[in-house]
Amino acid sequence: MDIWHVRGGNRLFGSCRVQGSKNATLPILAASLVLPARSRLRNVPQLKDVAAAKEILTHLGCRLEDETDGVLLVDSTAPCGAEVPRALMGEMRSSVIFMGALLARCGEAKLSLPGGCQLGKRPIDLHLAALRAMGAEIREEGGDLDCRTDGLHGADITLRFPSVGATENVMLAACAAKGATRIRGAAREPEIVSLQEYLRSLGAHVAGAGSDTITICGVEPRRETDCTLPGDRIVAATLACACAAAGGRILLSGVDPAHFSTVLHFLNEAGCDIIQFNDVVEIASSGALRAPGRIVTEPYPGFPTDAQPLLMAALLRAEGTTLITETIFENRYRQVSELRRLGADIRLSGPEAAVRGVERLRGASLTASDLRGGAAMIVAALGAEGETAVFDAGHIRRGYEHLDDRLCALGADLWIEHK
Repeated sequence: MDIWHVRGGNRLFGSCRVQGSKNATLPILAASLVLPARSRLRNVPQLKDVAAAKEILTHLGCRLEDETDGVLLVDSTAPCGAEVPRALMGEMRSSVIFMGALLARCGEAKLSLPGGCQLGKRPIDLHLAALRAMGAEIREEGGDLDCRTDGLHGADITLRFPSVGATENVMLAACAAKGATRIRGAAREPEIVSLQEYLRSLGAHVAGAGSDTITICGVEPRRETDCTLPGDRIVAATLACACAAAGGRILLSGVDPAHFSTVLHFLNEAGCDIIQFNDVVEIASSGALRAPGRIVTEPYPGFPTDAQPLLMAALLRAEGTTLITETIFENRYRQVSELRRLGADIRLSGPEAAVRGVERLRGASLTASDLRGGAAMIVAALGAEGETAVFDAGHIRRGYEHLDDRLCALGADLWIEHK
């Protein structure tokens, strides 16, 4: 158990390099299984979820070596196992991505339903239907998945929702399929583009990532590759929201502003000054914000659901009422009851949240129940009076690398007590 102690009232100043992207790292680690190769991955963040993915790779027979400064060597040239134990699958939601990778490499995969934050229904039926269309036989029993194929074949797959995980699973499996695979209605997130770049470096013929149609036409295997992961857009959004809530001026580097442009748009609407150039974003806030226009979460390039709790936390003292509509996860408002303990005025009606700005927030004891909700509580605490304690059972470490050190370097007054 981690207890985050935050004393609000300090403005944030300085510069911070944004960590590597969690949501780009995890599918690329799974993709390293697709072909027997040696991959040098750069800008890999030190996270709980990444550690879980590395443990899965080691269990399956890969050799991993951590170098300095976020460089990870993954050697998947040895024979690969096809079964991931339930205990390892339960560590993170994105562990389901190993299904497509193992089907491509081994022609079989034995897994269980994945774990991660419980934000509502996130069925993997899109994954299963797509892989079955490519020739996989999948048996489901008691939460376990037994997947087999005598040979995957290309297929035209239309996703009824632009699922990131389903898009990634099909991309990995299609590398071993005979013939072309076309994904229509594909997810368009920057992490999909990063996966395409990595697969291309392994010799895969993949095109279209970033659009709603992706085509995969086999692979000409390569034995070695070198890949640099992008900056984490949600971590950048978190730090930007922290500055908005606390006030100050910070410079974020190592992240593409276009990847979280919708977050920057609403912060600007709320009164923050935003300057963007190349891979650098500067955010300045007086701490006196105003309610922006209506915020609706949508698949990329729309406003990201992962950033919704963070922006909500930043706007708790904004003048006026902010209206938020959550369209992705029905349980994404789990942070609301805790933010109310600080004095926030938030009214919920189904997927709608009305956040009426209050004059001040006061420190309280809060409990984090998911990754982004926990980070949102820290953002809110930075703009509150007095001390806030956030009790966290490891959720925040799933997605943030040394968040305490980064915030302290910017002037925040916080520390972690390990119980």
